[in-house]
Amino acid sequence: MNETFAVRLRKLRERRRVSRRTLADLCGISKSAIARYERGEREPSAALVCQLADYFGVSADYMLGRTENF
Repeated sequence: MNETFAVRLRKLRERRRVSRRTLADLCGISKSAIARYERGEREPSAALVCQLADYFGVSADYMLGRTENF
């Protein structure tokens, strides 16, 4: 996976003014997992990509850098 997901996740989270802790709690994962995703150190599962895309109101393709359209 390229770093597009990491960058977009961080930007979407910051735009919505959601803490890593809050996002992690909503997703049922740890705060450190969110941090690793944002640093590009870890790849999310397909299910998590879809869950995050739904939460932020964007497509999974946008999250993964496959399109510029939300």
